[in-house]
Amino acid sequence: VYLVESGGTGVRAGGSLTLSCTVSGDAISSYRMAWFRQTPGQPRQFVAAINWVSGRTYYADTWKDRFTISRDNAKRTVVLQMNTLKPEDTGGYICAAHLLTYDDYSRADLYDYWGQGTQVTVDS
Repeated sequence: VYLVESGGTGVRAGGSLTLSCTVSGDAISSYRMAWFRQTPGQPRQFVAAINWVSGRTYYADTWKDRFTISRDNAKRTVVLQMNTLKPEDTGGYICAAHLLTYDDYSRADLYDYWGQGTQVTVDS
């Protein structure tokens, strides 16, 4: 499974961004896809996840009211819609995937595949 993110850039506080993660390689129907945020010196922080087949979604409390995760089967893409961005949302956003063998969706160490990340910078 190969994951390639796009869409990160600089934006003013209050603005919106759409991040995309394109998936290639293995069949993805048995996977859960997720977004994590990485900031310097900090562990990867869970943002949101989606089960590919069912579409069930999961969110960290920090972002559940402003971010939306979705997937496009035809494009094999997972999208993170980020609204009402704040400076504290700044960081590298990384796409991840694991097989649906785990109930825990928020632990970074349970994800097997990672993209390179895309940087989001929110200015006040």
